[in-house]
Amino acid sequence: MKNRLLLTILVCSMSWSYSFGQITYEYPENKNFAVGAYGRIGVDWSFANEGSIGRRLNLNNMGSVGGRLEEQDYLELALGTKIISDKMSDKSVVYFQTRVAVYSSSLSLFGNTNSSAPGGLTFALPELFVEAKNIGGSGVNFWVGSRLYRGPDLHIADYRYFNDHSGQGFGLEYKKTRFIGLFISSTDTTSTLPPYFYLNIATGTPSAALRHRTLWAIEHDIVLGKNNLLTLLGEAQKLGNGGYGQDTASIYNYPSDFGFVLGARLETKFGREKLSYNRLALRYGSGIANGGDGGNSKTWYTFGAPNMEKQNYKGAYSVSLVENLFQELNERNWLEAYLIGVASKGGALGNGLSPTFWDKEVYNRKRELAVGCREAYQVKDFLRLLFELHYSQRQDGDNPWASMTKLSFAPTITPTGLHDFWARPEIRFVSSVAFYNQFAQKTLYSPYLEYVGSQKVGYYFGVKAEFWIWK
Repeated sequence: MKNRLLLTILVCSMSWSYSFGQITYEYPENKNFAVGAYGRIGVDWSFANEGSIGRRLNLNNMGSVGGRLEEQDYLELALGTKIISDKMSDKSVVYFQTRVAVYSSSLSLFGNTNSSAPGGLTFALPELFVEAKNIGGSGVNFWVGSRLYRGPDLHIADYRYFNDHSGQGFGLEYKKTRFIGLFISSTDTTSTLPPYFYLNIATGTPSAALRHRTLWAIEHDIVLGKNNLLTLLGEAQKLGNGGYGQDTASIYNYPSDFGFVLGARLETKFGREKLSYNRLALRYGSGIANGGDGGNSKTWYTFGAPNMEKQNYKGAYSVSLVENLFQELNERNWLEAYLIGVASKGGALGNGLSPTFWDKEVYNRKRELAVGCREAYQVKDFLRLLFELHYSQRQDGDNPWASMTKLSFAPTITPTGLHDFWARPEIRFVSSVAFYNQFAQKTLYSPYLEYVGSQKVGYYFGVKAEFWIWK
């Protein structure tokens, strides 16, 4: 553990547009209609089978944490309309926005599959909302619908770590305060944590029905001087009763449950034109709001197993600490670095595999640590070099730690010629090598290792493109 902490110290020595606080979508000037796109696409090759594998080198259950240069094909398309009428005053405006996401659930390349193929293309609608801003000149904003409502992300790990309130609901904003209500439901009978699905046996005939979770959150920004912003976060979540007309709890009829979240994030801007920043965030979640898993930080993805005697998640918790630094070293050189630490526990008494509502077993405790950095150097107007170093480790239950160290080098074509870390598109020639510890090798604790078997070293070579557009 001492060596891991030493490595942590050594390593740490976007959405399309972003504001000082909450993410915003900026419409092109003098346009009432906008089209946006975000995505990545490419091909890869590996020594493992002398062909394409298409799998991450990162550890299991940590998603893109550990570097995202090997990410699979993904696409988002967004359409937005701005509405202004003669009766609107003081720059009041109404926005309508929708977004479609496309990806392959089988890791197939976009060009080699379609929506009718088994494990082919999957379509999702993460956004469809209406937002009225500055209503009647009051400064009040109101929105309703399905929305990717979240703050800045940790870009090189594709990780939204603090206030990802994406979902279907509504929100109210006034000056530096935001209030959000989300209504979450699912009929996913494979879910274990905790089940939204239940059988309605009140009529005597089993039938599929919906069980809702409601999330209420408030965020408030406090300006501390010219270049510092403190964001405070509070959440309350309620899961309704599962069934009707029964007196005893079961997998079909279980009691309601509760959880809350408290958090704070400090953002400091510095450097030329205040383009550089440091963000430090701390978040605590309790009960059913103890946070997600698999590299996802949504607090309504409950982690761990319930207490099967009490049929709830009382005592479950999650603590998350994230440090994210972005610095413009000069007009041709940029550095992003991060540290992620997470400790989570479910409602069961033990740490290891524990039963859930659906007679499945999950680990009831996890510990995660990840550190990493990327340096981007603009050699010429159209040539950029990317260097990345990542280290991540994870412990499930009382198992030994699984760990990975990964080095990446990506000569990159920047067709726009802009000297800007965020300039896109980028065409990358990616080469990565990962080193796994003995436990990760033995348990095949990586999508790459699951395919090639127990290996100490993993390789990835690819030609990839990443792009975003909003015009």
